[in-house]
Amino acid sequence: MKSLLLILLTLLLSGLLCIQNTFGQASSDRHVRGTVADSVSGKSMDFITVNLMVDKVTAVKADFTKEDGSFVFKKLKPGKYTVVVVGVGYKTKTLPADLSDSTKSSVDLGRIQLSPNTVGLKEVTVTSVKPIVQQEVDRITYDLQADPESKIYSVLDMMRKVPYLALDGDENIQLKGNTDFKILINGKPSSMMERSYKEVLRSMPASSIDRIEVITTPPAKYDAEGLTGIINIITHKKIDNGYNGTINVSERFPVGGPGVGGTFAAKLGKIGMTVLIGGSQYRTPSTLNAVNRNTFGERSSNMGQDGSSRSENNSGYLGYEISYEIDTLNLLSAQLNINGSYSDGSGYQRSRLNGNGEILEAYRINNSNRGNGNGMDAALNFQRTSKVDKNRLLTFSYRYFGFNNKQKSILDVTEQINFGLPDYRQVNDQGFSEQTFQVDYVYPVKKLSIEAGLKGIMRNNRSDFQYDTFDPETGNYLVNNEMSNKFSNIQNVFGAYNTYQYNLKKWSLKAGVRIEQTIVDADFISTDSKVRQSYFNVIPSVSVNRKLKNNNALNLGYSQRIQRPGIWQLNPFVDRSNPNFERTGNPDLRPAFVNDVQLSYSINKKASVNAGLGLTAFRDLIFGVAVYDPETNITQTSFENSGTARLIMAMLNINYPITKKWNFSLNARAAHGKVKGTVNNVPVTNQGIMSQTSVSTGYRLKNDWRINANLNINGRNINLQGVSNAMTSYSFSVNKDVIKDKLSLSAAANNPFTKFRSFRRETFGPDFDQLDYRRDYFRTFNFSVNYKFGKLKEAIKKNKRGIRNDDVQSGG
Repeated sequence: MKSLLLILLTLLLSGLLCIQNTFGQASSDRHVRGTVADSVSGKSMDFITVNLMVDKVTAVKADFTKEDGSFVFKKLKPGKYTVVVVGVGYKTKTLPADLSDSTKSSVDLGRIQLSPNTVGLKEVTVTSVKPIVQQEVDRITYDLQADPESKIYSVLDMMRKVPYLALDGDENIQLKGNTDFKILINGKPSSMMERSYKEVLRSMPASSIDRIEVITTPPAKYDAEGLTGIINIITHKKIDNGYNGTINVSERFPVGGPGVGGTFAAKLGKIGMTVLIGGSQYRTPSTLNAVNRNTFGERSSNMGQDGSSRSENNSGYLGYEISYEIDTLNLLSAQLNINGSYSDGSGYQRSRLNGNGEILEAYRINNSNRGNGNGMDAALNFQRTSKVDKNRLLTFSYRYFGFNNKQKSILDVTEQINFGLPDYRQVNDQGFSEQTFQVDYVYPVKKLSIEAGLKGIMRNNRSDFQYDTFDPETGNYLVNNEMSNKFSNIQNVFGAYNTYQYNLKKWSLKAGVRIEQTIVDADFISTDSKVRQSYFNVIPSVSVNRKLKNNNALNLGYSQRIQRPGIWQLNPFVDRSNPNFERTGNPDLRPAFVNDVQLSYSINKKASVNAGLGLTAFRDLIFGVAVYDPETNITQTSFENSGTARLIMAMLNINYPITKKWNFSLNARAAHGKVKGTVNNVPVTNQGIMSQTSVSTGYRLKNDWRINANLNINGRNINLQGVSNAMTSYSFSVNKDVIKDKLSLSAAANNPFTKFRSFRRETFGPDFDQLDYRRDYFRTFNFSVNYKFGKLKEAIKKNKRGIRNDDVQSGG
């Protein structure tokens, strides 16, 4: 293993020496200039795109004209060039610029006249159907801009249509049926996704997103974390000199609330910037819940609970990225993401424990809870491009990320029978900070592309949790030191990777290996106890793509991944908001591992079809394990590396334009899962079939009207100790373009004929079985207004490499 690290370091250092040689040549001072004007009015034209070409397809430089119509390309090498002048509504002009003569230092093209590109009396309309789904060697891409419903729904809602993705009954994203994955924004981590992705994705309009990539076989350049893969959300990136943006205003009720979101991108000369911003309110009206638990053995009993709860969450986010093109070879960029939320909830719960035909205990708890959190990350990247090969890149990156979450619950206990618990309150203040240093090197050689990199991540998790009980004599809350603690968890990860991609006419191969050393140092300050862990991992990955006839393709991928436990799984804070059902973390957790094989076949004709098969094997899987204690009548759920699992999966995604106006799509997944583990020292096995199906159809009417219908069928979900019930939902929507490609109005009805949905989860153990029931609002209505604006000329340039901390699970 050490020799492998030495090879990678040698490769990287060799690349740096090569870069020094290939980057160090100075440019000459030759230049090409000119002025652009309207051939009819004779007026000078600004913001006209001018490209400097070395052949018909390769542009070495691009610029736009100034207010006086002038442009200039400086520091050119000797050679023959072509200047291409492009203006919207004008005929393209092509002019030669010969600097091959060593005695000639400049070419002045003079005043270039652009002629209007007039069209006859009949309007000419060019239409084409964009493929919604595309398969690449290691990922599959869903184009949101090609889906008309992106104007209506949030990014979270649209996840149902993306291959390999689904939403469960609580709107948690599942990737290949698993909730352990990583979400990136434009290939980079963001605090918006790492603290609480649902809050942000609910308020993020899908119209502000270009596409969603599902990286099913993450290559070695990505960190090893995320058992089932990576979801990469791509915002609008390709813009011209000038600006563009989107604004979306929406309302959802009775569940949900108002929201606003949008994007803005601008480029002026060498400076480019993008902004992603939004905020929303999410209200959940009062809903009913109940629990029924039966225990067996010498002290058999029955516990029944019922209650209700309501909540309101206000959240907002801002993402900003700026880049500065120092020259044609050097690029500096920075990013800043901030987000925050505030929640307020209340509810009550009645409880009764029966045994031997009598009431053993009973009580009622009124619960008031508040929470607030905020996250921030900032990054700086420097990219150096080789003069010999524009695809040869060296990137240095630094990133800081941190978040804080604080939750406070006040619980009043009344109507007590044989239950002496005083009023109490819980405060859990937890935080996370991280610094990352990274260097990446890309070296293409003809059809082979070589990548290598080094990375260091220094993390610090902390938690200060406090349990206070009410003292009736003093009228104050007193700290219970036995139930309170301070917790610190330091985790350092050091990694190196090497990846190779080889492209032939019909074959593409990507393979690589990543090595990671993880060091964990946990300290329970109040109890003076410590945990030390260190583990070394070698993570291989390989993907093969074979292009077939008629634009079809076959894909095969293998990857090994790990799941490092997050702070919410490690945190030993005991949530006692329900005194008979406690929840806590486990600081002794180890990482879980998975081996994943995927085979897929794609057809791209009139219909776009993607079908796949997969086999996934897990070990040391982290499960929430529920154990009943007959002495206290408490069921405590904690996380343990308690099991192994096997998942056999089939996936089918179809997008078919039945006619020019009518389209149909299907996204379906079925899997057979089998999980084995240990609960309270007793072996447990659970298995069964799980499935998700999403069907959508839309029809375009006259005068830019469009109607859509959706059907979602989620089968039951299986875990180590139980199963949750199936769910079927449906929706209808209508969209109207008020100003074509600019302003649109949308409305949707979700489950209009079903007011409530029943959620049921069955849990079993060696000495108990339990049924959790919740009745949620199901019927909701959406209204939204979407507006696009802008004036564009040339694409913004961004770093092709940057920090990707995809080694900690997203949670949620």
